[in-house]
Amino acid sequence: MVFHTVLLKLAEWVVYQLLANSCYRAARKVQSCGCFFLRIRNPSPKSNPSPQSTPKHHLPPAGFPSLAKFAGGNKVGTLACDFQGALLRSSSFFPYFMLVAFEAGSILRALVLLLSYPALWFLDSDLQLKVMIFITFRGLRVKDMESAARAVLPKFYLENLHFQAYQVVASSGSAVVFTSVPRVMVDLFLKEYLGVEDVVGTELVQVSRGKNGGNYFTGFVSGNGLVVKHRAVKDWFGDRKPDVGIGSSSSPQEVNAEKWVLILGLQEAYVANKEDSNKMPRDKYPKPLVFHDGRLAFLPTPAATLAMFLWLPIGIFLAFFRLFVGILLPYKIALLLGTMSGVRIDFHDSRDRAETEDPKTRNRGGGVLYVCTHRTLLDPVFLSTCLQKPLTAVTYSLSKMSEVIAPIRTVRLTRERERDGETMQRMLAEGDLVVCPEGTTCREPYLLRFSSLFAELSDEIVPVAVNTTVGMFYGTTASGLKCLDPIFFLMNPRPRYSVRILEKLPAAMTCGGGGKSSLEVANYIQRQLGGVLGFECTSLTRRDKYLMLAGNEGIVDSSPPTSTKH
Repeated sequence: MVFHTVLLKLAEWVVYQLLANSCYRAARKVQSCGCFFLRIRNPSPKSNPSPQSTPKHHLPPAGFPSLAKFAGGNKVGTLACDFQGALLRSSSFFPYFMLVAFEAGSILRALVLLLSYPALWFLDSDLQLKVMIFITFRGLRVKDMESAARAVLPKFYLENLHFQAYQVVASSGSAVVFTSVPRVMVDLFLKEYLGVEDVVGTELVQVSRGKNGGNYFTGFVSGNGLVVKHRAVKDWFGDRKPDVGIGSSSSPQEVNAEKWVLILGLQEAYVANKEDSNKMPRDKYPKPLVFHDGRLAFLPTPAATLAMFLWLPIGIFLAFFRLFVGILLPYKIALLLGTMSGVRIDFHDSRDRAETEDPKTRNRGGGVLYVCTHRTLLDPVFLSTCLQKPLTAVTYSLSKMSEVIAPIRTVRLTRERERDGETMQRMLAEGDLVVCPEGTTCREPYLLRFSSLFAELSDEIVPVAVNTTVGMFYGTTASGLKCLDPIFFLMNPRPRYSVRILEKLPAAMTCGGGGKSSLEVANYIQRQLGGVLGFECTSLTRRDKYLMLAGNEGIVDSSPPTSTKH
C-alpha cells in the first residue's frame, strides 16, 4: 500500500514538472508575445510607466553599462561576478557537463546526456540544471571529477573566457564568483588560473563506499539546493556591498532576471554583453596552457556532440583501415591509400639528397640518429613512411598492444642512463634510429626539455620537426588507455601530420666534432626545432606533465629492454 502511494506521488510530481509547469511557462510566453503585439497595435502612453514609478527590481539589464565601458586603468577593490554568460562568454553550460560526462564518466553517459537534450527544452531552467547534474554525476567518482577539473576543463574555459571580464577580475583586490552550476566544476579553475578569493556554487551530495571504495556523487544537489545568486551575494557580503558587480544580459529575460538582480544596488555595475565579448588571446592567458588531457579536441555543443556520435562508426572503421594499411602494405601504396582515406601528410626534406645517399657521410656506426619532436606515438611511424625505409624507435613506456601493432621495430628503455645508452648505441650500430628526447607528448605549441643522452651517442644527428592537427579526438592521453592512442588519432576525419627533416647537425655543434657538451647540443636542437615550428621552448619535463595531469610520475613499469620487429 505504501509503495503504491509513493508511486502515485512520484507520478504526480513528474506530470506536474513535465506537463503542467511546462505548459504554464509556454502560456506565459504566448501571453507576453500577445501583449507585446497588442501594445504595438494600440500604443498608449499609460502602458509605459515613468522610471520613477517602475520598481527598482524590474529595471531591465539594459540600464547597466556594458563591460566594454569599464575603465581598464582603474583598480577594483571587491568584485562580485557571475560565471556563465559573464566571466564565461557562453551562457549555456551544457558543453561542460558533456565534457565531464565523456572524460570523467564514459561514452555511454555522454550519449544519455545528449539524448536528454531535447527533453530539457520543456523544463524550466532550475530543473534543466538538476537533470544535467543527475545524468552527469550519478555514480561518478569524486577523484575522476577532480581529475577532469584539473586536466580537461581549464583548456575549454580559457578558450571561452570573456577577455574584458577577466581584466576586471585581474585588476580587483578580491574577487568572488557566484554560479548556480556545481562548484566542483569551476572551483579549481577560478582559484588556480584566475586567482579569485572564493567561489560560491551549488554543492553536490557525496557518499563513501567503504574504506577503499572512494567517494561517489549521488547526482543530487545538497539540501541548500541550487545557488540563487542574488541571495548568495547578500549572504556573502552582508551589509558591506562589493565595489563592482558583473552580470550577464545574454540569456532570455525570464532566465536572466536573477543574473542582473545580482548586481543591483552596487556602487558600480556592468553587464557582459555577448556582442562586446572578445576571445582571450593565448598570450594573455593568466597561466600558460602547456598540459591538458582528455580525448575531445572540440567544445561538445549539442550539435557537435551529435556529429561525433554519428561519425563514430565511420571513424572506427577508418581507424582500423588506416592502421592495417600502414602495417601490411608497402610504403608507396600505404601513402596513397592513407591520403585517399583523409590523412594529410606534409613532408619536406631539407637535406641534400646526394649527401644522404653517400655512405661516406655516415658515421662508422652505420646509422643516422633522427631527433624528433614528440606529438603522438605515431611520430616514428610517419617518419619511416615518409622516408620509405624501416627505422628503429626507442621509447620509455609503450603498451604491449602498441608494440604488437607497430609496423617498425620498437625498443623499450629502462630510464637507467648507462643501460639505455648502451642499448641505443647498439641499435644505432645496426641502422637508423629515431628518438624523441622530450620523453612524452605535448599537444600545445611548446617543446619540453630535451634529454641530452642522445647527443653522446653519435655526431650523425638529423633534427626532425613533427607537428599534428586533429579536429575531433586527441591521439594522446596521460590518464586514459594508452593502447588506444593510435586508434583515436586515426579516427579523426582529416588528421594531419607535418614532418619536416632539417639539415644534418653541423660538426661544430656536436660532442665529438665540436667538443660541445651533450646539454649544449640538446638545447641547441630544441631551440632549432622550436624556431621552425613556432613553438616556445620550456624546461618542463615528462615528470612535470604527469604530476599535473595524472598525479604520478608517468612510469608504467621497469621491465628490461625488449625489442620487437615486424
